[in-house]
Amino acid sequence: MHMNVAPHLLTEDRAEYERVLDDALSTAHARPDLAGAGTRLTLAQLRSLTLNATTLVTSAAASEYDHFVKVREQNRAALGTRAPASPDRSGPGPGPGVVAIFTVMVPVLAGAAAVIFLLVGAVLHALAPTAVFGATLLTAGLVFGAVAAAGLLGAAAGLLVTALRNSPAEVSAGGPPAAAPDDELSLAREAWRRALLERGILPFLRDVLAATGPPTGPPGP
Repeated sequence: MHMNVAPHLLTEDRAEYERVLDDALSTAHARPDLAGAGTRLTLAQLRSLTLNATTLVTSAAASEYDHFVKVREQNRAALGTRAPASPDRSGPGPGPGVVAIFTVMVPVLAGAAAVIFLLVGAVLHALAPTAVFGATLLTAGLVFGAVAAAGLLGAAAGLLVTALRNSPAEVSAGGPPAAAPDDELSLAREAWRRALLERGILPFLRDVLAATGPPTGPPGP
């Protein structure tokens, strides 16, 4: 049997329309206003009639459907134009691994050199207080100690910057966060489904069942 498709109902949304219809028919026995479903007309007959009247049924929720399609197209356009940023590695220069190794090794080597120079200088100074070489080693130990301390501070600052850069963005003050595109799309889809069910499918099924119901007037003499 040929089934009409509403001009404004896109082919990709046909399955969603049928799912809403099937959900309504599956719960028809629990709806007093659809009491004739399954007796006056079978569920298969009601489904076929509703699918053939797709244009009429979906027009009752046209505004919600237009909004849903608009949000979906905006979401797709945003996803299509969003390109992942990739660092340019074509130019020369040390990579992040070399920088990390250098940052770690500088305070370690400088600290080790400071300990050695301070120990040797202290021993020489104790053995020969007037020796210039001992004082020089002590001075060199202090210099390397300062370099090690500066390296540790630089490494700590680098870790702090990295942690702040990788932390999630905080919600800006002045109001609640805006809905994500996926959330907005889900809300628009749900609004269309609800309007389609309440203003389109259910009224159509009630009208069909009422039109096929037995006469309610008193019997003739």
